[in-house]
Amino acid sequence: MQQEFWTAIASEFSDIPDMATIAVISARLSLAAFLGGILGYERERKARSAGVRTHMLVAVGAALFVLGPLQSGMPIEDMSRVLQGVVQGIGFLGAGAIIVRRSQHQVEGLTTAASIWVTAGIGVIVGLGLEATAILSAVVVLIILAVVPFVVPHATTDNSDHTETHT
Repeated sequence: MQQEFWTAIASEFSDIPDMATIAVISARLSLAAFLGGILGYERERKARSAGVRTHMLVAVGAALFVLGPLQSGMPIEDMSRVLQGVVQGIGFLGAGAIIVRRSQHQVEGLTTAASIWVTAGIGVIVGLGLEATAILSAVVVLIILAVVPFVVPHATTDNSDHTETHT
Protein backbone atom coordinates (compact mmCIF):
# COMPACT_ATOMS: atom_id res chain seq x y z
CA MET A 1 0.00 0.00 0.00
CA GLN A 2 2.82 2.39 0.84
CA GLN A 3 4.48 1.59 -2.49
CA GLU A 4 1.24 2.46 -4.34
CA PHE A 5 1.06 5.77 -2.49
CA TRP A 6 4.59 6.79 -3.50
CA THR A 7 4.05 5.60 -7.06
CA ALA A 8 0.94 7.79 -7.28
CA ILE A 9 2.83 10.77 -5.86
CA ALA A 10 5.74 10.23 -8.27
CA SER A 11 3.37 10.07 -11.24
CA GLU A 12 1.80 13.38 -10.19
CA PHE A 13 5.21 15.05 -10.47
CA SER A 14 6.25 13.38 -13.71
CA ASP A 15 5.59 16.41 -15.91
CA ILE A 16 9.32 17.14 -15.88
CA PRO A 17 10.85 13.88 -17.11
CA ASP A 18 14.53 14.84 -17.23
CA MET A 19 17.18 17.47 -16.52
CA ALA A 20 17.00 18.85 -20.06
CA THR A 21 13.33 19.72 -19.56
CA ILE A 22 14.12 21.34 -16.22
CA ALA A 23 16.84 23.40 -17.93
CA VAL A 24 14.49 24.55 -20.71
CA ILE A 25 11.70 25.51 -18.31
CA SER A 26 14.12 27.27 -15.96
CA ALA A 27 15.76 29.17 -18.80
CA ARG A 28 12.45 30.30 -20.27
CA LEU A 29 10.93 31.40 -16.97
CA SER A 30 14.14 33.14 -15.90
CA LEU A 31 14.43 34.97 -19.21
CA ALA A 32 10.78 36.03 -19.02
CA ALA A 33 11.33 37.34 -15.48
CA PHE A 34 14.54 39.13 -16.50
CA LEU A 35 13.06 40.82 -19.57
CA GLY A 36 9.91 41.78 -17.69
CA GLY A 37 12.08 43.16 -14.89
CA ILE A 38 14.07 45.35 -17.26
CA LEU A 39 10.90 46.86 -18.69
CA GLY A 40 9.41 47.21 -15.21
CA TYR A 41 12.53 48.95 -13.97
CA GLU A 42 12.11 51.61 -16.64
CA ARG A 43 8.52 52.21 -15.51
CA GLU A 44 9.44 52.16 -11.82
CA ARG A 45 12.28 54.61 -12.43
CA LYS A 46 9.61 56.99 -13.73
CA ALA A 47 7.48 56.35 -10.61
CA ARG A 48 4.67 54.58 -12.45
CA SER A 49 2.17 52.34 -10.72
CA ALA A 50 3.33 49.14 -12.45
CA GLY A 51 7.00 48.54 -11.83
CA VAL A 52 9.54 45.75 -11.65
CA ARG A 53 7.49 43.13 -9.83
CA THR A 54 4.34 43.68 -11.89
CA HIS A 55 6.17 43.42 -15.19
CA MET A 56 8.14 40.37 -14.04
CA LEU A 57 4.96 38.62 -12.93
CA VAL A 58 3.16 39.47 -16.17
CA ALA A 59 6.02 38.09 -18.28
CA VAL A 60 6.40 34.92 -16.20
CA GLY A 61 2.64 34.39 -16.10
CA ALA A 62 2.33 34.74 -19.85
CA ALA A 63 5.22 32.31 -20.33
CA LEU A 64 3.54 29.84 -17.99
CA PHE A 65 0.27 30.03 -19.91
CA VAL A 66 2.20 28.91 -22.98
CA LEU A 67 4.59 26.44 -21.33
CA GLY A 68 1.83 24.47 -19.62
CA PRO A 69 -0.15 23.65 -22.76
CA LEU A 70 3.04 22.93 -24.70
CA GLN A 71 4.24 20.51 -22.02
CA SER A 72 0.87 18.78 -21.88
CA GLY A 73 1.02 18.13 -25.62
CA MET A 74 -1.50 20.68 -26.85
CA PRO A 75 -1.17 21.06 -30.61
CA ILE A 76 0.27 24.41 -31.63
CA GLU A 77 -2.88 25.06 -33.71
CA ASP A 78 -4.95 25.03 -30.52
CA MET A 79 -2.61 27.47 -28.80
CA SER A 80 -4.54 30.40 -30.33
CA ARG A 81 -7.26 30.01 -27.69
CA VAL A 82 -4.68 30.20 -24.93
CA LEU A 83 -3.11 33.29 -26.48
CA GLN A 84 -6.52 34.96 -26.83
CA GLY A 85 -7.13 34.37 -23.13
CA VAL A 86 -3.75 35.86 -22.19
CA VAL A 87 -4.34 38.94 -24.33
CA GLN A 88 -7.83 39.45 -22.93
CA GLY A 89 -6.72 38.97 -19.33
CA ILE A 90 -3.83 41.39 -19.72
CA GLY A 91 -6.26 43.90 -21.21
CA PHE A 92 -8.14 43.94 -17.92
CA LEU A 93 -4.92 44.37 -15.95
CA GLY A 94 -3.82 47.21 -18.22
CA ALA A 95 -7.20 48.90 -17.92
CA GLY A 96 -6.61 49.08 -14.17
CA ALA A 97 -3.49 51.16 -14.81
CA ILE A 98 -5.41 53.80 -16.77
CA ILE A 99 -6.81 56.77 -14.87
CA VAL A 100 -9.09 59.38 -16.41
CA ARG A 101 -8.99 62.80 -14.76
CA ARG A 102 -11.99 64.55 -16.28
CA SER A 103 -11.50 67.80 -14.41
CA GLN A 104 -8.00 68.19 -15.86
CA HIS A 105 -8.88 66.62 -19.24
CA GLN A 106 -6.07 64.08 -18.77
CA VAL A 107 -5.71 60.37 -19.29
CA GLU A 108 -2.88 58.81 -17.33
CA GLY A 109 -1.41 55.36 -17.48
CA LEU A 110 -1.76 54.53 -21.17
CA THR A 111 1.94 53.94 -21.65
CA THR A 112 2.11 51.84 -18.50
CA ALA A 113 -0.88 49.80 -19.67
CA ALA A 114 0.78 49.35 -23.06
CA SER A 115 4.03 48.28 -21.41
CA ILE A 116 2.12 45.65 -19.39
CA TRP A 117 0.50 44.45 -22.61
CA VAL A 118 3.76 44.20 -24.55
CA THR A 119 5.47 42.54 -21.57
CA ALA A 120 2.84 39.80 -21.74
CA GLY A 121 3.61 39.43 -25.44
CA ILE A 122 7.30 39.06 -24.67
CA GLY A 123 6.46 36.46 -22.02
CA VAL A 124 4.41 34.51 -24.55
CA ILE A 125 7.26 34.58 -27.05
CA VAL A 126 9.69 33.33 -24.40
CA GLY A 127 7.25 30.59 -23.42
CA LEU A 128 7.10 29.46 -27.04
CA GLY A 129 10.89 29.14 -27.07
CA LEU A 130 11.61 32.14 -29.28
CA GLU A 131 14.20 33.61 -26.94
CA ALA A 132 16.15 35.68 -29.48
CA THR A 133 12.93 37.30 -30.73
CA ALA A 134 11.94 38.05 -27.14
CA ILE A 135 15.27 39.72 -26.37
CA LEU A 136 15.12 41.79 -29.55
CA SER A 137 11.53 42.76 -28.75
CA ALA A 138 12.47 43.83 -25.23
CA VAL A 139 15.29 45.99 -26.60
CA VAL A 140 12.90 47.67 -29.05
CA VAL A 141 10.34 48.28 -26.27
CA LEU A 142 13.03 49.64 -23.95
CA ILE A 143 14.14 52.07 -26.67
CA ILE A 144 10.53 53.16 -27.14
CA LEU A 145 10.05 53.72 -23.40
CA ALA A 146 13.42 55.26 -22.57
CA VAL A 147 14.62 57.05 -25.73
CA VAL A 148 11.53 58.17 -27.62
CA PRO A 149 10.43 60.62 -24.87
CA PHE A 150 13.69 62.53 -25.45
CA VAL A 151 13.17 62.63 -29.22
CA VAL A 152 9.47 63.46 -29.39
CA PRO A 153 8.51 66.84 -27.92
CA HIS A 154 6.14 66.65 -24.96
CA ALA A 155 2.69 68.23 -25.04
CA THR A 156 3.11 69.11 -21.36
CA THR A 157 6.11 69.93 -19.22
CA ASP A 158 5.40 67.57 -16.33
CA ASN A 159 6.45 63.93 -16.26
CA SER A 160 2.94 62.41 -16.20
CA ASP A 161 1.79 59.42 -18.21
CA HIS A 162 -0.70 61.35 -20.38
CA THR A 163 -2.32 60.39 -23.64
CA GLU A 164 -0.15 62.72 -25.69
CA THR A 165 3.12 62.60 -23.73
CA HIS A 166 3.55 58.81 -23.49
CA THR A 167 6.40 58.89 -20.99
